[in-house]
Amino acid sequence: MPYPHVLLSAAVSLDGYLDDTGPDRLLLSSPADFDRVDEVRASVDAILIGAGTIRADNPRLLVNSPERRAARIAAGRPEYPLKVTVSGSGELDPGARFWHTGGDKLLCTTDKGAERARALGLAADVVALGPDLDWRTLLAHLHDERGVRRLMVEGGGTVHTQLLQQGLADELQLVLAPLFVGDPDAPRLFGPGAYQGGRLRLTETRHIEDVVFMRYEPTAPGAGPLPTAADHHWLALACELAALCPPSRTAFSVGALIVAADGTELARGHSREGGDPVVHAEEAALAKLDPADPRLASATVYSSLEPCTQRASRPKPCARLILDAGVRRVVTAWREPDTFVAGADGSGLLAARGVEVVVLAEHEEQAKAPNRHLPGF
Repeated sequence: MPYPHVLLSAAVSLDGYLDDTGPDRLLLSSPADFDRVDEVRASVDAILIGAGTIRADNPRLLVNSPERRAARIAAGRPEYPLKVTVSGSGELDPGARFWHTGGDKLLCTTDKGAERARALGLAADVVALGPDLDWRTLLAHLHDERGVRRLMVEGGGTVHTQLLQQGLADELQLVLAPLFVGDPDAPRLFGPGAYQGGRLRLTETRHIEDVVFMRYEPTAPGAGPLPTAADHHWLALACELAALCPPSRTAFSVGALIVAADGTELARGHSREGGDPVVHAEEAALAKLDPADPRLASATVYSSLEPCTQRASRPKPCARLILDAGVRRVVTAWREPDTFVAGADGSGLLAARGVEVVVLAEHEEQAKAPNRHLPGF
């Protein structure tokens, strides 16, 4: 199910705190960085904060620049992004500035929380997501019902922690401020718990006055049937590799990557790579690895088209090669049509042999693009 692109935004002290315990909010960003945040706000469809942030900071959460608001209107967008908060209890102050500034507001809560919120008369659209809060249900609602494609999350630490631990954050925009807090009772950015393994990818760093801005992307694949943000990243890259294939009238153009559990890219390949007119993408990628590589057992194969189960050009189809390599998880964008093989079901074969197969159909059009010249497309 498609979700918005989730962007986590935060500023922290050198010792990892979001704030101190004083009565006023600790300003960690510089004036120029506040303007950068305003620019990011203007670029997104919605901004989300947790109920605790409303209680602690009483924020307005606005796009402050008149020029940026005017640009949104000129582009046919609302003047302000949708403002979203999350509360299990629904117990929020009706007088908070969050409800009375900016554009549309949305409270996502539980069934019982919705009853409380409506009784309080909050100036917001109240959506009950069920007996408990679930981030995947919330993100799907924002995408499908509210048209949110880019979501900026500005805190607090509990919200950031949960989204990262569940593999739902596409990027982390972090500002490091040159000061220490040192108070063990002050709020930290990230809490304890089980995070995805591996190192995040640093994609940007900037010096902004006296703070440092850093942008990170998670890289570790998921470990089961629920996709992570990193799964989408790797599968999109596999679809990009498919565009490198020399065109053929008798075979699909496919891209593939093999990624270790810690997010390390082990190998990549694409159809007809290296001048071989019959090599398949998964085959090309697997051929670059030692079959005894211990990382294969916990790796994920990303393929723009599901692995084949029949082929005339090689003794073994790609589904069999994956099984022989010991890979136990495959993520693909597109089930093989009957263009060349009737009733192909690589996903079914792999699943029957205990491989976790995840199909992310939202990438299907990208996977099909290099194959538009084939019959039936």
